[in-house]
Amino acid sequence: MVNGVPKNKQLILFDGVCNLCNSSVLYVIKRDTKNKFLFAPLQSDIGKSITSQFKIDTNKVDSILLYNPLEQKVYHKSTAALYVAKQLNFPTKLMAIFFLIPAFIRNWVYDFVAKNRYKWYGKKDACMIPTPELKAKFLM
Repeated sequence: MVNGVPKNKQLILFDGVCNLCNSSVLYVIKRDTKNKFLFAPLQSDIGKSITSQFKIDTNKVDSILLYNPLEQKVYHKSTAALYVAKQLNFPTKLMAIFFLIPAFIRNWVYDFVAKNRYKWYGKKDACMIPTPELKAKFLM
């Protein structure tokens, strides 16, 4: 069991230095009107704790991770992204239709974008520091 994640929340772990990932986090925050999600960089202590507990090699899994404390489960790649989208407001929740596509195809597309994300969107020197208004949504 991971300490620090309330049972009524889910934790999105993301690459804290990736511009695309940071933009995606802000997108989710804006549309998370039911306040279901917390966030943490993969590089944070809690990110390292979860990847260690679930034996996830972050050198091989270059992905967003969604930790659900009720299920004690971690979702990754396109499955994590779609589970997040499914819980957001309309029209974003419609993206859940992509669950109809087999995971190996969805993840091939996901991996292609992940592989090129720094080239296409850039990279920060350090993890994003949340504004005071957003600080409660982040675990470090």
